[in-house]
Amino acid sequence: MLTYDVYHMPTSLEEALTLWANAAEGSRLVSGATDILPWAREGRAGDVHLPEMVDVTRIPDIDGYAFEKGRIRLGANTVYQDFLTDVTLMRSLPCMPYCAIWFADDQIREQASLTGNLVNASPVADGTPAVVALNGEIELARLDGGQIVRRRVPVVDFITGPGRTQIAQDEIATAVIVDACNGFGGSFQKVGLRRSLVISVACCAALVKTDRDGRVFEDVRLALGGVGPSPIRMIETENSLRGERISHALIEQVAQAAADRVGSRSRQEYRREVVVNFIRAALEDALTNQPDIDVKFEDQEEQINA
Repeated sequence: MLTYDVYHMPTSLEEALTLWANAAEGSRLVSGATDILPWAREGRAGDVHLPEMVDVTRIPDIDGYAFEKGRIRLGANTVYQDFLTDVTLMRSLPCMPYCAIWFADDQIREQASLTGNLVNASPVADGTPAVVALNGEIELARLDGGQIVRRRVPVVDFITGPGRTQIAQDEIATAVIVDACNGFGGSFQKVGLRRSLVISVACCAALVKTDRDGRVFEDVRLALGGVGPSPIRMIETENSLRGERISHALIEQVAQAAADRVGSRSRQEYRREVVVNFIRAALEDALTNQPDIDVKFEDQEEQINA
């Protein structure tokens, strides 16, 4: 059961930062509260009593999104359902709709924020590999002499291990900044212990852009979650594909090589097999999902012409 002494609902970022900086030890900051409520209610933490809770959902400064020099600044109150209903976000962040549809159910998606998912720092958080593939940064704010000071940290560096991040005790995450990837095809792969409402055992996000003829990999982004203590950006795999002609054989080759990145201490062989299948499926799906491009696999064309 979750109880608390005081529940704050600030209506400005400055108020929230002041409350948070002065909150008693053991207090919690919440947005959608989709992690903390089950954690306490289902008894995983026993009976939980907090001195203070600071709820940031009524702060207009962290609502909505804005474009800035080829990137998108997603306010910390952006929830997963937005990636399934906002056409602009769906087109600009083409891996996010596939990620969001796997994320819990409609009710939870209306509550759960992308920023909160990142700050929670679960190794298998669905949003983490997708944001890493989008070159995501997290924006952190704090008060310094009465002034709001902000800094940005790449998400791939921000999460340092299970439940551990670079956020300071007096900071609040206010936004996630990602690349706008219009024209890319997106994909998200996930496996868990059941078919629906599933927590990942491992997950993978991909973004692919080809040349106009659909024959050559022009750009590739790949990231994995759940195969190590923190998210993994597949830089070597990406580099080995850029500029190469598209073929099933090449995709299979890089997928097999990617299995070596598994760093989890548990179920390593299972995760290695999953990674191979994920990389293969993610790349092929992202190619298929690329808008207005008819992708041509070189080895498939050779078989047809033989």
